[in-house]
Amino acid sequence: MAKESMKAREVKRAKMAAKYANKRAALKEIVRKGEPAEAFEAAQKLQDLPLNSKPSRQHNRCKLTGRPKGYMRMFGLSRIQFREMASQGLIPGVRKASW
Repeated sequence: MAKESMKAREVKRAKMAAKYANKRAALKEIVRKGEPAEAFEAAQKLQDLPLNSKPSRQHNRCKLTGRPKGYMRMFGLSRIQFREMASQGLIPGVRKASW
């Protein structure tokens, strides 16, 4: 199990990224298409935004355990939890292969 503080940190990052998404997109558009003086000002404002407002700072974690490694996007679980749940038949459409 991951520490509760690590899980809470990821939740905080997700909220902050959602909060600043529109502002960040607008500033990036100005940087890309604006005149050089405007682009420089927009780049400065972009740098002044909180670091955790960047979507790239988020990390996928298992919904059950909070494990950051071995994450399977399709299910939102770590490989360990996925294997246990699949063996118990808790994931619809998934069954253990045998040949």
